[in-house]
Amino acid sequence: MTGLDAFALYTGLNGLLLIALAYNVIRHRQRSKIGIGTGNDAELERACRVHGNAVEYVPVALVIIGALAMTSAPTFVVHGVGILLTVGRGLHAWGLLTSAGTTPGRFIGTLLTWISIVAGSGFLIWTAVS
Repeated sequence: MTGLDAFALYTGLNGLLLIALAYNVIRHRQRSKIGIGTGNDAELERACRVHGNAVEYVPVALVIIGALAMTSAPTFVVHGVGILLTVGRGLHAWGLLTSAGTTPGRFIGTLLTWISIVAGSGFLIWTAVS
């Protein structure tokens, strides 16, 4: 598997995660009959934030993974960043969907997501200046 193949894999997996989270918002909207906003429905608000949080982080991380693949970073680096992102986003979503408070899934998910972005960014900067 090449770096571009790995990029395609993590783009596809994270795309499916975004659709699953969007579907969860729609499901809550239909249940509560709230078309716009959250109407003070705590479950709908949490579903919207889980989806929104993924939308805030996944695109920039995928740009970083794509840039890694295009700059011929070793495939294991592309996989490493992709796995950290994908597992992190899954854990974050699970943690926040189960509780609005602090959860291990939410904490570890955020940490893994940030590590993926920092590590990928650092590798890109190092590649660009060396």
